[in-house]
Amino acid sequence: MTSELEAPDSPTLRRLLMGRSTADSPVTHVREMPARAGVTVPWPEWTGPELRSALTASGVRLPWSHQVEMAELGWSGRHAVIATGTASGKSLGYQLPVLGALQADPRATALYLSPTKALGVDQLTTIGELGIEGIRAAAFTGDTPMVERDWVKAHSRWIFTNPDMLHRNLLPNHERWSHFFRRLRYVVIDECHTYRGLFGSHVALLLRRLRRVTARYRAEPIFLLASATVSDPAVSATRLTGVDCVAVTEDNSPRGSRTVALWEPPLLEDLTGENGAPVRRSAGAEAAGLLADLVAQGTRTLAFVRSRQGAELTAMQAGHQLSFVAPELVDRVAAYRGGYLPEDRRRLEAALNSGELLGVAATNALELGVDVSGLDAVLVAGFPGTLASFWQQAGRAGRAGEHALIVLIARDDPLDTYLVHHPKAVFDRPVEATVFDPGNPYVLAPQLACAAAELPITPDDLTLLGGDDARPVVDRLVADNVLRKRPRGWYWTQGSSPHGMVDIRGGDGVQVAVVEGDTGRLLGSVDGESAPAHVHPGAVYLHQGESFVVDHLDLQEGLALVHRENPEWNTMARSSTEVVVREVLKHRRYGDAVSVALGEVEVTSQVVGYLRRLPNGVVLDQVPLDMPARTLITRSVWYTLSDELLYGNAPGGAGLDPARAPGALHAAEHAAIGLLPLFATCDRWDIGGLSTVLHGDTGEASVFVHDGHPGGAGFADRGYSALVPWLAATRETIASCECPAGCPSCVQSPKCGNGNEPLDKAGSVVVLDTVLGIVRGDGAE
Repeated sequence: MTSELEAPDSPTLRRLLMGRSTADSPVTHVREMPARAGVTVPWPEWTGPELRSALTASGVRLPWSHQVEMAELGWSGRHAVIATGTASGKSLGYQLPVLGALQADPRATALYLSPTKALGVDQLTTIGELGIEGIRAAAFTGDTPMVERDWVKAHSRWIFTNPDMLHRNLLPNHERWSHFFRRLRYVVIDECHTYRGLFGSHVALLLRRLRRVTARYRAEPIFLLASATVSDPAVSATRLTGVDCVAVTEDNSPRGSRTVALWEPPLLEDLTGENGAPVRRSAGAEAAGLLADLVAQGTRTLAFVRSRQGAELTAMQAGHQLSFVAPELVDRVAAYRGGYLPEDRRRLEAALNSGELLGVAATNALELGVDVSGLDAVLVAGFPGTLASFWQQAGRAGRAGEHALIVLIARDDPLDTYLVHHPKAVFDRPVEATVFDPGNPYVLAPQLACAAAELPITPDDLTLLGGDDARPVVDRLVADNVLRKRPRGWYWTQGSSPHGMVDIRGGDGVQVAVVEGDTGRLLGSVDGESAPAHVHPGAVYLHQGESFVVDHLDLQEGLALVHRENPEWNTMARSSTEVVVREVLKHRRYGDAVSVALGEVEVTSQVVGYLRRLPNGVVLDQVPLDMPARTLITRSVWYTLSDELLYGNAPGGAGLDPARAPGALHAAEHAAIGLLPLFATCDRWDIGGLSTVLHGDTGEASVFVHDGHPGGAGFADRGYSALVPWLAATRETIASCECPAGCPSCVQSPKCGNGNEPLDKAGSVVVLDTVLGIVRGDGAE
């Protein structure tokens, strides 16, 4: 491994840096990762000749050792999870026992669950291409035509679906699927590391509902899970499924050499951002330039961008730059994101696989195991929130064992700035554990209602569905007349099924259709919860390279009307927040100076305006909005400082002038929100915060950082337990930033409802030094 910047091993990276001096290089670190040889082993004795022949014909001469280790566990009846690197062939580890069982018993069935439709389709295609008779694998998703669903229900033996369809269709109609559930031998859960936060909490309870229904038909399926490399995969898989899982973690697949570069876009000369702050070239604009350069070189490249709008912009800008240097390649660059119509997704996937497309700007919709072969480079425009996701995205390059280039392009953001200047946090830090909380009462309540509508809940079921956390929730559902208590258990009383009202992905269950007003053409959809921030009046909405502006948003009707327009700016919503403490769950007091707490809070937030920004980051203006307020009950971590500590000049005190305190606390809050994803598996958009010199509930100067989901998703809890390293990283990021008074790389927030005013960068360092000095003293009460 090396960090030499002068002569990276990758010729592709050398070409990108051509003409730049070392002093002007945007690359802050390069890590060379050597190639690795694979270790093969013989096929398991129980695999039949037809299965071996089909796999050999597909190109698998012999399996890797970790694939057989996983397969043997599954065949012997052990629940197991395989957690090895991207492109390590995890799929074969579960395919072997499932296909073997379906061949051995012509009545046996299997269920495959993936978090995205694209991944499920890709895996189904792989099984179909094997050509093994009698398997009758089929998709059952929202895209499956109604005329095909009856055939799948009656004849398919291996159903490929997703948690949403399991929740909305299979389980509430389990009597119609009784023959399938009665013979269910295996449940495959692919990319299980994606089930985190509120979504993970819902899926954990969904899988317990599945186990309850299969038990009704006297089936006990084996759970086989596949995951990216994560911390404690056996613990995470066990917690997700509720059954003890064994982990396979030693990766013995071959891998080509890789060059990983950390890239910080330059500051833009003569341009300033909000409140005169220095502005870096945006990660999306930098990715667009690199994507154009790589495509012009004939390098097949996938650029991961954080948002749907960002993916569209990056593809458009790359195409525009290619029009000047290689106009014949403009049509070989496209965007890929969620929200497209099914036929558009399939067309793009086919074009990418065939090589018709040389460059694609994608959201994380292409992060998961869709088999995209032959890629030479991956650009990651902004850290994707977790190391697991970063290495998953990075692994999309070099799948054929060839050398690959991966470039992490830093956003103008505290976390990204920290990472590109602290490479050990990228390369030498353990991958995070998956964070979710199945005991969240705001998840338990709708899940228990769905479970009762499927089958009456018995006392034993409560142990399965939530343990000690479930009983008070059930009692509340009885009090609200949702359930009825009878001698044999709890029964659903409302008639119609509750499943359609429960969005397991954490939204409010409402979709807002985006429609072109002049033509009535349906462009796509956004969930109702995020609609005020993304399709508010005046918002710029991008769809497959076309730009639209929102004219009208009707949340009650679920409709956003847009017209075609191509303004020179993009838009970003701003929101305001109020926090009320409902209950303190954990508390540490350090004398009379500092307290740290974790608790339940009521957060009221409202989109109050939006910024119009040029692609280079310059803010044109802020436009006010009056969108409906949203209130949620969630969890928060917070710390407080006494007046004596904040304003006093005694040893250890901050000694701030009272006029500086609001800006100092505000800046510390923004940076803390930006750095929490370093310690919890979340994105800064999953969390929020508030700072004030006097909070009505604490009676002191306070800084809150709260989860953005009802009931919390475990992020604030992680902040409470990792408070010292979290605040230390926050302090270091602010202090080491080269800007004079605060910028997006340290203390400015892209979603601040107060226009990033007031902010006191130097004061925030003083506040954090003061808090850390006392908390590190360990004098907690």
